[in-house]
Amino acid sequence: MPKHQRTMNYELITKYFPFLTDRQKEQFAALDALYHDWNSKINVISRKDIDNLYEHHVLHSLAIAEVIRFKPGTSIMDLGTGGGFPGIPLAIMFPEAKFHLVDSIGKKIRVCEEVSKTLKLENITTQWCRAEEVKQQFHFVVSRAVMPLPDLVKITRKNISREQINGLPNGLICLKGGELENEAKPFGKTAQITSLSEYFEEEFFKTKKLVYLAI
Repeated sequence: MPKHQRTMNYELITKYFPFLTDRQKEQFAALDALYHDWNSKINVISRKDIDNLYEHHVLHSLAIAEVIRFKPGTSIMDLGTGGGFPGIPLAIMFPEAKFHLVDSIGKKIRVCEEVSKTLKLENITTQWCRAEEVKQQFHFVVSRAVMPLPDLVKITRKNISREQINGLPNGLICLKGGELENEAKPFGKTAQITSLSEYFEEEFFKTKKLVYLAI
């Protein structure tokens, strides 16, 4: 895809989030060149998928912003962040919330650090480790298709703070695809599953879902 056409794709973000500041618009627009550059050195996004950065990765990450607007001071851990999704788009969207990006692969954390530094995102910290090693507590844990829901809950329960500062109770917010009924079954009605096609009209989101579980 030609570069000028790709960079226009960031307008997909303003289509759904029209009230961004000029700084936020600049940061979202900068993601294209940054990720194309880093992906050529360290493969954090599928080579076939890099031209779909805004739809498949940035907007997908921002589905969480349709469910909750994090209040200033909210702390969020992004578990298995990979190249920084959903953490980096959410950090742009919520500059007064704090995001801790965790991944077990060091080169992916390096990409997160370099992108954050270039965008001057001062609300991001990173940690190269396995999920089990994270001792801190957060208001929310967010994750994108890292592992089955029961496993994720088992690992992250220790990381959910009891301090409540948002309207939505603290817990786990996951972005997943496909059939989730079996994964969610152990949690009954406490697991809330939302189809992302309720928020976004693009074909990609027809099979994508968001799972929220208060912990």
